[in-house]
Amino acid sequence: MTQFTSPSPTDLASASLPELKEILLNLLCTKAYKEGDFTLSSGQKSTYYINGKLVTLDPVGALALGRLMLDWVADSAQAIAGLTLGADPMISAISVVSVYEGRPISGLIIRKEAKGHGTQAYIEGPLPAEGSEIAVVEDVVTTGQSALKAVHRLQDAGYTVTQVLALVDREQGGAAVYAEAGLAFNALFKISDLQQRWRVLYP
Repeated sequence: MTQFTSPSPTDLASASLPELKEILLNLLCTKAYKEGDFTLSSGQKSTYYINGKLVTLDPVGALALGRLMLDWVADSAQAIAGLTLGADPMISAISVVSVYEGRPISGLIIRKEAKGHGTQAYIEGPLPAEGSEIAVVEDVVTTGQSALKAVHRLQDAGYTVTQVLALVDREQGGAAVYAEAGLAFNALFKISDLQQRWRVLYP
């Protein structure tokens, strides 16, 4: 394995966005990416697996993705949101970083099923005014259905969604699903980026 040293907090605070992207890519390859025989949540079989939470819940990974993804959130967006559980730590990271970057933006978590008590809400968090624009985030996109479910929940609640942002695109149809739905889609990394770096780190 090629040695990868995690950066210090001082390095992270002063790092440029391209430098942060390199740091995040190395973290994904050393912590989240595995090769083998796996069954995905979609039911598909795969020769590799990405556990994004091993990076999005890592303090270095959270700070890096927070800064990188905030740069992509449209200025017109009033909040960021995503379907629980994969998007939860990403939403928190982006929201916290947004304060330090001088453009505070609230986070919303979309439940997979309505809460069974109290308000029985699908959407948790400080709700913006009806009609507000909200950006949706996802950790790993395969078929695109998880983020699309969040988009539909938000639209049903009276909000506007124009973009989906992802950590990794597995390039298995998600981008086409979002394009068909009229959503702009950007991913920090494609699966080919991870696989190429992984083979450098693990020759």
